[in-house]
Amino acid sequence: MARRAPSELIVDVLLVGVAAVWGASFLAAKDLAAVTGVPAAVALRFLVAVIAIGLICLVRRERLPRGRGLLIAAALGCSQAAIIGLETWGVHLTSATNAGLLISLALVMTPVLDGVASRSWLPRSYFVAAVAAVVGVALLVSDGGLRAPTAGDALVIAAAVVRAVHVTSSAHLTRGRSDSTLGVVFVQMLVCAGAFSLIAGDGLAAAVTLLDLRGWLDVLFLGLLCSVFAFVVQLWAVRRTSASRASILMGTEPVWALLVGVLIAGEVIGPLGALGAALIIVASYVGQAIERRHRARTTGNAPTVQQEPAPV
Repeated sequence: MARRAPSELIVDVLLVGVAAVWGASFLAAKDLAAVTGVPAAVALRFLVAVIAIGLICLVRRERLPRGRGLLIAAALGCSQAAIIGLETWGVHLTSATNAGLLISLALVMTPVLDGVASRSWLPRSYFVAAVAAVVGVALLVSDGGLRAPTAGDALVIAAAVVRAVHVTSSAHLTRGRSDSTLGVVFVQMLVCAGAFSLIAGDGLAAAVTLLDLRGWLDVLFLGLLCSVFAFVVQLWAVRRTSASRASILMGTEPVWALLVGVLIAGEVIGPLGALGAALIIVASYVGQAIERRHRARTTGNAPTVQQEPAPV
């Protein structure tokens, strides 16, 4: 079996890093929203992200997308805002068990959408791995059992659908374009910050006065790591690999959420949860290996990492 290129390994490691910070974001977002409310919490997160990535673009003299590239970036910003909004409000209206299971449905939806967009279906074994990962999530979050569906469940399902569409669209709409990754993400963050600032209204200014040191640390964590780092890496990675592969690697997010809960919040995991975590990790590795071999066969050679076009 051919060894993967070092550059491809870097892509995989960074995508797992995205899953790790997103897994840790649940505790920070929960604490922050409890103080400020959901709209203000999300608005503060993206305002910090806009300032940070704006400074980076200024120092690097990044050229912002124009014309069709600007429209694509703005559309991706709208879908990203929809994901965060639906997911945050949904988790507040349903159980963590249901939310953790339902959001993982993006693992199955993304390969389907990616196959439709690329007209190149993955082998059945990939979908077996993706379903196994979802089963792992079910085991991981099944303590206490499932309860009757609620409006929050519907919101989380909608978030999973939008996430699958967003990841697939990011891959197919931005790959091969000359727009810089930083420039595209800056536009996305600007759209998200603007949308949630409008929703928060006067509550945004009031929320700032309520934050203590821990609250500001949560804002910085969510804005810098969970937004700037995560969204830049996500877009950078899907322009160099497939949306399906990116999705199953980022699908390890529930495992990292569990680790943060156990190590920081003092939650306890039983044998069933440990089995689920192991199943997610194994299914993710097997799935990305299947996807890599499939790409190698369909392209006629070993998969290579796409180089980002230099900004014009």
